[in-house]
Amino acid sequence: MSTKQKILVVEDNQVNLELFMDILNVGGYECLHTTKGEEALDIAKRERPDLVLLDIQLPGVDGLEVVKTLKSSDDTRNLKIIALTAYAMKGDREMFLEQGFDGYIPKPIKMKEFLSAIEGYLKGRL
Repeated sequence: MSTKQKILVVEDNQVNLELFMDILNVGGYECLHTTKGEEALDIAKRERPDLVLLDIQLPGVDGLEVVKTLKSSDDTRNLKIIALTAYAMKGDREMFLEQGFDGYIPKPIKMKEFLSAIEGYLKGRL
């Protein structure tokens, strides 16, 4: 019996959050979610998800601070954290990778490409 891979979605836009969760559930993943950076830190430390999809613009603790905090802790530094953001200008991907993210998915997303990217990150192909 295989266990579902666990993905933490951190997104403050409720419509986007529900969309991402629906797609991931259809893809067979177990989903955790929050709309706040502070909660993301607690959930990531407690649950150790296989992947974290992290919006950048969050109220309070933003995505850049979340990734910095998680990557600086011995307990969570090996989590795969993907920037899931509307920042899609030239150079943004590289900037997020330099900030400690393991990958980058621009919004708006397309379902097939989104699931393919998630699978790629989980299998270490991206």
